[in-house]
Amino acid sequence: MDLIANLANGFMNLFKAGATTFSGWVVGIIPLIVILMTAVSAFIKLIGEERIHNLAQTATKNVVTRYTILPILAVLFLGNPMCYSFGRFVDNKHKPAYYDATVSFLHPVTGLFPHANGGELFVYMGIAAGITTLGFPLGELAVRYFLVGVIVIFIRGLVTEKIYATLKAREK
Repeated sequence: MDLIANLANGFMNLFKAGATTFSGWVVGIIPLIVILMTAVSAFIKLIGEERIHNLAQTATKNVVTRYTILPILAVLFLGNPMCYSFGRFVDNKHKPAYYDATVSFLHPVTGLFPHANGGELFVYMGIAAGITTLGFPLGELAVRYFLVGVIVIFIRGLVTEKIYATLKAREK
């Protein structure tokens, strides 16, 4: 009998813990994301959508900017999953590498810009909870994630571009 009661209590405590976490998000991270989304949207409107598109088109011409600047701008301004739409500025032969670079940046950006990929917040917040428990600052973690993310997306873009070119050459 005690076993069944303990299982029932444990089951309910699981949902209580989930509700507590959800309540924290409702008063913490969700308003932050809404404000960040509003700010990014206003920024795009102030600069002008056409200027943003022209900047993206220019960024595709250079291998470095194609796999760093373009994915970063797309993720920051459009978020997941709209960031993939910047792929329309990239030549077909570079689209797989652009996609790889962009999708690879969706986690590292979360610490500094949580609006960019709400789905990754679960992962980042779990890591952040551990870092906070250890007494380390989150700002340093977020900046390191971001910088390492930029390096990784550039490498992934280059590697994927080479793999795609090799496979495409074999088709002929």
